[in-house]
Amino acid sequence: MASQEIEALTSALARLPGLGPRSARRAVLHLVKKRETALVPLLAALAEVEDRLSTCSICGNVDTSDPCAVCADPRRDARSLCVVEEVADLWALERSRLFPGRFHVLGGRLSALEGVRPEDLAIESLVRRIEAGGIDEVVLAMNATLEGQTTAHYLAERIERFPVRVTQLAHGLPVGGELDYLDEGTLAQALRARRPVA
Repeated sequence: MASQEIEALTSALARLPGLGPRSARRAVLHLVKKRETALVPLLAALAEVEDRLSTCSICGNVDTSDPCAVCADPRRDARSLCVVEEVADLWALERSRLFPGRFHVLGGRLSALEGVRPEDLAIESLVRRIEAGGIDEVVLAMNATLEGQTTAHYLAERIERFPVRVTQLAHGLPVGGELDYLDEGTLAQALRARRPVA
């Protein structure tokens, strides 16, 4: 039987996505066994991130600076804006290195069942960014779920009055799939085959 502190660490790790109780126990045992090479650097990294973590005031990305590295990068195409549901989706698209523009994170998707309404998402700040001008294309990179597509249609209606081209990722994405779990090849094809929203 482990101490109360080790059990608390195991419980905390078990709440992370992709880790259950057994995986969390294995991770804790590894951290304890490799204290100097695994536990100490992990604690230092967590403390530094905790001290410096912030949400980008422009796009909603999570980074250690505001504006985030993506928004601060002068090489990004400011005329192209990709709208995603969550930060994990932005990171997935960034891993593919295929989208040269900027991003906007909604912070979720519309869902009547979960009680998520338009005012619960970063839709007004998206509209303000488009209204400010300088954007030629808005890519709606919503997950291929019913809620994702509902969100995309709602956004298309909200921004149709602006002189921007509205596109969405191709429907080659698996239905029910989420961007964060797709490989770079699937993401590349979806980005290349984006088309106007009807």
